[in-house]
Amino acid sequence: MRLGSTLSIALSGLAGTVVTVEAHVAPGLPAFSISGLPDAACAQSPNRIRAAALMADHPVPSDRVSVNLSPSSIPKRGSGFDLPIAVALLAAQRVVSDARVREVVHVGELGLDGTVREVPGVLPAVAAAARAGVSRVVVPPGNAREATLVDGVDVHTFATLAELIDAYRTLPFEDFPDARRGVVGGVVSRSHGDLAEVVGQDTARLGLEIAAAGGHHLMLSGPPGAGKTMLAERLVTVLPPLTREEALGVMSVRSVLGELGEDPELDVTPPFVAPHHSASMAAIIGGGGGAHIRPGAISRADRGVLFLDEAPEFRKDVLQSLRQPLESGRVVVARARESITFPARFQLVLAANPCPCGNAYGKGLDCRCQPREVRSYLGRLGGPLTDRVDLHIQVAPVSLATLSAAPGESSAVVAARVEAAREAQRQRWSAHGISLNAWVPGRLLRRGTLALPPERLVDLHRALDRGWLTLRGFDRCLRLAWTLSDLRGGASPTREDIGVALGLRGRGAVAA
Repeated sequence: MRLGSTLSIALSGLAGTVVTVEAHVAPGLPAFSISGLPDAACAQSPNRIRAAALMADHPVPSDRVSVNLSPSSIPKRGSGFDLPIAVALLAAQRVVSDARVREVVHVGELGLDGTVREVPGVLPAVAAAARAGVSRVVVPPGNAREATLVDGVDVHTFATLAELIDAYRTLPFEDFPDARRGVVGGVVSRSHGDLAEVVGQDTARLGLEIAAAGGHHLMLSGPPGAGKTMLAERLVTVLPPLTREEALGVMSVRSVLGELGEDPELDVTPPFVAPHHSASMAAIIGGGGGAHIRPGAISRADRGVLFLDEAPEFRKDVLQSLRQPLESGRVVVARARESITFPARFQLVLAANPCPCGNAYGKGLDCRCQPREVRSYLGRLGGPLTDRVDLHIQVAPVSLATLSAAPGESSAVVAARVEAAREAQRQRWSAHGISLNAWVPGRLLRRGTLALPPERLVDLHRALDRGWLTLRGFDRCLRLAWTLSDLRGGASPTREDIGVALGLRGRGAVAA
């Protein structure tokens, strides 16, 4: 009887659990079984391991081989368990030392020729290993760069199973190939243009600045060609760069989706995600068939911007499914066996035409739409969703006079004001673990130590009493007012700030 073991990582969403991979070889009829809730790809590992081990000149014995992935109650997904199963089996055969491989995390798929191939999700897997106190991981060459983004763990990489076996048999850990060697740490940022390229649109530019400063959701309404898409894209250019922790979280989602590539850098630019209006529920929210649950667009936009162009053209059930993530900053994809949580702390930007043909602006003389068609078109957004959108901005067509005017402020100038306003928010709300006005609970705004005196809230009270605002809209106006105060450097919102917030929120925010 021979037994060997090593470690790997099982991912559930972005959360990783350290898995002990045990291999047992005993006399009996030839068999190779895997227990511990493997999915189809993991259950097919024996075929790949047999071929890879044969190519490495250490064939799988013609005995009864039993592999257990512990804890057995956690689902194991993907071909990334090929390498740890092979290493545990080699340890059971005494090809490599069981003591050496026992505390090392292995992740990777094996090709039939013995090569170690890349798999998705290595970045969150290595991060989970580091949090669990594991000091050494072995990953495929194609995933080495993303694995080195995680601090506090030694990353080794081997091109083939034969190279890994040779290293375990002949080299001390200090001489293992170090994936960090020769890698220059640094960050990159992506360009989304400059706000100075936007012609005119002073009100919309102000809306972008307020949205960026306080983390507020935004809706842009106007005729085609007015610049709604350009404005939405420029929102990313005035947002502060991501912190290292935030950037790793964003890249972890991309790693699970297999979008990082072989040589990723730490990207500190907030993500900008703009799905097509034909996208399905699973594409936007997350999900998928069977056990393969993938993050959706709202998770890819975490810590950045989710832009829904032609928002009324999206399916109504897809739009309404955004309501819970907008409030909680996360999305839970529930299945019969488990529930997987993905991050979804994004800023929503909606863009819509005033009617199906887009010409119902101003006097609307060129519009051919019937009133019923216009109501149906805009009604697809739904009151509960628009009530969660803080800013409702009308984007007017650009006139000839505006076209010849001087360019507006650049993104760098606006971003400096945004950063100053965000710093004021961090100092104010840090005791409550909050960094942005948009995340402040209503109870702190209405009854906390920073609650405004009643004489400043007269307009809000009147709007609430007359049904122009829901209680949610009341709180969101207060958050907007605090952001306006932060942008002008005030200590607290004035009645004028609250009036401006009411005007920017618009009558379209009244829930149906």
